[in-house]
Amino acid sequence: MGDMANSSIEFHPKPQQQQEVPHVGGFGCTLAELRSLMELRGAEALQKIQEAYGDVSGLCRRLKTSPTEGLADNTNDLEKRRQIYGQNFIPPKQPKTFLQLVWEALQDVTLIILEVAAIVSLGLSFYAPPGEESEACGNVSGGAEDEGEAEAGWIEGAAILLSVICVVLVTAFNDWSKEKQFRGLQSRIEQEQKFTVIRNGQLLQVPVAALVVGDIAQVKYGDLLPADGVLIQGNDLKIDESSLTGESDHVRKSADKDPMLLSGTHVMEGSGRMVVTAVGVNSQTGIIFTLLGAGGEEEEKKDKKGKQQDGAMDSSQTRAKKQDGAVAMEMQPLKSAEGGEMEEREKKKANVPKKEKSVLQGKLTKLAVQIGKAGLVMSAITVIILVLYFVIETFVVDGRVWLAECTPVYVQYFVKFFIIGVTVLVVAVPEGLPLAVTISLAYSVKKMMKDNNLVRHLDACETMGNATAICSDKTGTLTTNRMTVVQSYLGDTHYKEIPAPSALTPKILDLLVHAISINSAYTTKILPPEKEGALPRQVGNKTECALLGFILDLKRDFQPVREQIPEDQLYKVYTFNSVRKSMSTVIRMPDGGFRLFSKGASEILLKKCTNILNSNGELRGFRPRDRDDMVKKIIEPMACDGLRTICIAYRDFSAIQEPDWDNENEVVGDLTCIAVVGIEDPVRPEVPEAIRKCQRAGITVRMVTGDNINTARAIAAKCGIIQPGEDFLCLEGKEFNRRIRNEKGEIEQERLDKVWPKLRVLARSSPTDKHTLVKGIIDSTTGEQRQVVAVTGDGTNDGPALKKADVGFAMGIAGTDVAKEASDIILTDDNFTSIVKAVMWGRNVYDSISKFLQFQLTVNVVAVIVAFTGACITQDSPLKAVQMLWVNLIMDTFASLALATEPPTESLLLRKPYGRDKPLISRTMMKNILGHAVYQLTIIFTLLFVGELFFDIDSGRNAPLHSPPSEHYTIIFNTFVMMQLFNEINARKIHGERNVFDGIFSNPIFCTIVLGTFGIQIVIVQFGGKPFSCSPLSTEQWLWCLFVGVGELVWGQVIATIPTSQLKCLKEAGHGPGKDEMTDEELAEGEEEIDHAERELRRGQILWFRGLNRIQTQMEVVSTFKRSGSFQGAVRRRSSVLSQLHDVTNLSTPTHVTLSAAKPTSAAGNPGGESIP
Repeated sequence: MGDMANSSIEFHPKPQQQQEVPHVGGFGCTLAELRSLMELRGAEALQKIQEAYGDVSGLCRRLKTSPTEGLADNTNDLEKRRQIYGQNFIPPKQPKTFLQLVWEALQDVTLIILEVAAIVSLGLSFYAPPGEESEACGNVSGGAEDEGEAEAGWIEGAAILLSVICVVLVTAFNDWSKEKQFRGLQSRIEQEQKFTVIRNGQLLQVPVAALVVGDIAQVKYGDLLPADGVLIQGNDLKIDESSLTGESDHVRKSADKDPMLLSGTHVMEGSGRMVVTAVGVNSQTGIIFTLLGAGGEEEEKKDKKGKQQDGAMDSSQTRAKKQDGAVAMEMQPLKSAEGGEMEEREKKKANVPKKEKSVLQGKLTKLAVQIGKAGLVMSAITVIILVLYFVIETFVVDGRVWLAECTPVYVQYFVKFFIIGVTVLVVAVPEGLPLAVTISLAYSVKKMMKDNNLVRHLDACETMGNATAICSDKTGTLTTNRMTVVQSYLGDTHYKEIPAPSALTPKILDLLVHAISINSAYTTKILPPEKEGALPRQVGNKTECALLGFILDLKRDFQPVREQIPEDQLYKVYTFNSVRKSMSTVIRMPDGGFRLFSKGASEILLKKCTNILNSNGELRGFRPRDRDDMVKKIIEPMACDGLRTICIAYRDFSAIQEPDWDNENEVVGDLTCIAVVGIEDPVRPEVPEAIRKCQRAGITVRMVTGDNINTARAIAAKCGIIQPGEDFLCLEGKEFNRRIRNEKGEIEQERLDKVWPKLRVLARSSPTDKHTLVKGIIDSTTGEQRQVVAVTGDGTNDGPALKKADVGFAMGIAGTDVAKEASDIILTDDNFTSIVKAVMWGRNVYDSISKFLQFQLTVNVVAVIVAFTGACITQDSPLKAVQMLWVNLIMDTFASLALATEPPTESLLLRKPYGRDKPLISRTMMKNILGHAVYQLTIIFTLLFVGELFFDIDSGRNAPLHSPPSEHYTIIFNTFVMMQLFNEINARKIHGERNVFDGIFSNPIFCTIVLGTFGIQIVIVQFGGKPFSCSPLSTEQWLWCLFVGVGELVWGQVIATIPTSQLKCLKEAGHGPGKDEMTDEELAEGEEEIDHAERELRRGQILWFRGLNRIQTQMEVVSTFKRSGSFQGAVRRRSSVLSQLHDVTNLSTPTHVTLSAAKPTSAAGNPGGESIP
């Protein structure tokens, strides 16, 4: 062997390198060598290993590790390996710094306009024209100038700049904290992933990131391989390499045929040991990620060149697209088209943001664009009217001449007008909307963690509120995933619950305890619970755990029996397999005879029984007639309750003649039945209630399970998924496929549409059936609206269905890495009730946004009309720019915080889902908005035109230049704010409820913000002075302002009394994208999906849309989520990305190229959802 290893030098292309090798930390392999070794497959790889190392153990020696003992667990050695061969960790993309986020927030066009206006105004305020000339320029009445502008002119400009800074910092901080939260969550997911390695001959669980080259790792069914390696020894190992190669067939691995195991692939069967040869960025998946990262940067460079020609496209839009391009790449594999078209589609895809915006975003974008347009028109008219009025009055009426030295003065006037116009626009544009959405989503996500929902994609949270169908697994989600014995037949008695140990004859009890303890895998055991109050942990085979649990329930223990007869003393074991459907173990008795214990499916074992133990523990004959009797009376009733029946039996052999152990049929025959037990996976106690809530909320729950139809039906009835007397279908997978496929075996949507509305239980179903069902429900056009489907899954094979669904739930405990990867939300407690919580939170997000809209639009309508009419009638807006900005700040930022953080209530689950085309602003909300606007406008115009008489103060209208802030206008401003504050309380209810205070104290944020705003308002009015154009008010005036404010609440009750149904004239606003756009989902590969709003923008309103560009922050958040999701994943493989990129791998494995083109319907990328024959 040694000669072999030395002679390998001759084979080596670079002998000189070979001599240097020992210097690299004393290991016999360089990084480059191992990397090139891992690129080979099958026979080539074996040949390379034989040439270079002799065999796998030769490789282990070079890597200074032992195939059996593993590495010595010493930190220096491990550290050295990390330095030479890298660590098992793919560095995430750098998060954006706070400054970058600030810079992004500054890109907002409305803000830029404000900044420019403010700076111009600042500049002009420092330019004092010579006194006498200004006489000549005319002290135009209708002064847009106030007193002492000479000294205090800069204040307004400065104040505007200050408010802009406030807005920017708030936005940036929000983004930053979200990003931080997400990264924290991500790393939490990562730390949880452990892998089994052998070090010092001990089996250890180490975090995936701690694996090093040379580690000996144990691989078993269900693992996602965290690093590349070479198989040392394997038992029947089959690997799904579709994530790297796109091949759906499982690849058989063995030490003598194909020993190469690659990171990111999944173990589908068997077990084995491998020596780790490449980790992190040097592993196959790591190499692909590095390519991905590089690809992205090159794209960006190209993008920049493109962008210089296309100036109108705003940079952050390109940026959002760039990011969404990455998302599109990740998200697509499961929907990918036939081989060749794929790249074409990819290229298009990469330039289109994620195909379908979430429902809410679609509606909001549209609404925001509409409002923005209206605001733009209003502000433009305001500016034009002000300018014309000024020009006509100055140059026509007064007949003045434009003098050169007067230019600055006139410019100052125009800037003033411009600022008023911009202010109207600022107030009109609800830039708090995206903020509200973000806050609401971020808040919900944080709170959902407490409800055991770990949200991976922000918008899943809100989509969940629209869900109309849930397809749930049975095991572990609806049931506890803890098999338990619930009925038993012992000593001629059928016990419906666990019998008292005293009720059983000691002989039967003793035989039962031995039969169960010995005749089960010794690795199966029941351990004490980890936490106080939790259930004992079941380790190993679930059915055996149930039987062992039965022993514990009978107040006996299995451990002493096992200690007395350790595993190595078992004489012969017939292990369980699907053909035998039973397991038998032979032990030697003290008298030299043998005893065989057997357990298995009752229908099979009872046929082999000839005796049965009666109530005294004595043998009684068991004839076929007795057996039929037993099946009828005991086994069938158990099966109808959804139980699995298991028979436990034994047989004694005398010492005189040892039987022929290989003749199994002889040995396992002539048995004596000890007991028949009924095992079930009990329904979680809280599930029936949760399902009832779903049904009340208009959500159909369907159960999709691999179990047999009787058990499935029994469990569905217990859960309340099927009610007696209902018209529903329970189908098996075979029958389901027969009904939905035509003669050629293709799935037809019309046939599916006949089946799914009534289908409640799909039993014996394959993952492909699950995917077909989900796709069928989503693509169906039978109902008024498209169905929104949520799916739960835990197995590796549930990936396609989870991806296809609108919201995919993966199981946090039982789920495999693949399922978690494909999902949108991870249920950390695997419990169905958490899904109901998610629905509640989703609806709450939707309602929060509506509450905010109702409030925001009232403010907007009033402020815009006041500013507009004020400007037209009195040449000056009654609400000054800084005041408007303050109103805008409280109404946008604070209100979005206050209203977006309302906790959800159970009442949310009492209504049907809104659906995709229900408008954001319902008739009731429209009634509230217009009703309150009428009240507020009446008050404000009354104050504006007759207020001075009522309060007996000087009129603020047409105040001459250089007059101090008037009490009159201060009262108007203060009243306006008071009305908004009280209306904020009204806005807490959007369905016309009367009690607006209901549950107000359960939301401390709301109370704090309302009181805080009130406090700041007092400070502004009493001490704001010049910058805020306020003059202090007396107590009496304050009380009047408050009184008018409280009037809002009374008026709210009046409005609530008017029945909405009478007001046919009210229109709803903020509909989802029209039907025509939605139906044909795949329309032009998703290009049409950019909904009307954005198409109009292409025609020159891109700029104004940027005013609403915080909505894109939304998009960016979501894409950051997905992106950091993808790059942070250390070695958690994005199997999706990889299957997309199988072309990359194909370069190194030319053999697959033809295959992947010829076989587009790989299991993962199964586009039509056909099951592959």
